[in-house]
Amino acid sequence: MTDDQRVARNPGEPARSGPGGGQRWAGYLDWAREDLIDGVVGLPAELQRASRVPSGWTPLELLNHVLHMEQRWFVWGFLGEQVDEPWGDWTVDEPWDTEADGRWAVPDGVTAEHLAKRLRAIGRRTSGVLRDVPLGATSSRGGRFAEDPPTLEWICFHVLAEYARHAGHLDIVVELG
Repeated sequence: MTDDQRVARNPGEPARSGPGGGQRWAGYLDWAREDLIDGVVGLPAELQRASRVPSGWTPLELLNHVLHMEQRWFVWGFLGEQVDEPWGDWTVDEPWDTEADGRWAVPDGVTAEHLAKRLRAIGRRTSGVLRDVPLGATSSRGGRFAEDPPTLEWICFHVLAEYARHAGHLDIVVELG
């Protein structure tokens, strides 16, 4: 039997008190992002590219996915800026197409450290948006959203929920180690 490694509170979680609003969201997104980065980078290189789950994704693919996911929502989506390969974490151009049979992918030679560096850069963009823009602001039209653009706060909820889901997935993979 292994030692139980669960804790009631992760020491990296933002403080229970302090500024709210965009600063609070930036803190939680930073925490979730770093938790995922640490989980993947902390694995031996051979396990970063190995799948431990029936769906077939690898920890490196997961890290590439969250990098593109955050960029899609904040840079391409909220800011309306064009980005290179917004679906670059997928093997198909339209991952929502169930007949396309797409999956996550990472180009050969790309390392966890490289992806972590790119993800942190996107995180700095996200933090800048959350510092400079009110949470009630609506996303730019164009870019990702032609119709029904969400508010910045809705995007924060969505992205944090996606990070939380994937952190749980990664926790299980790391535990299976």
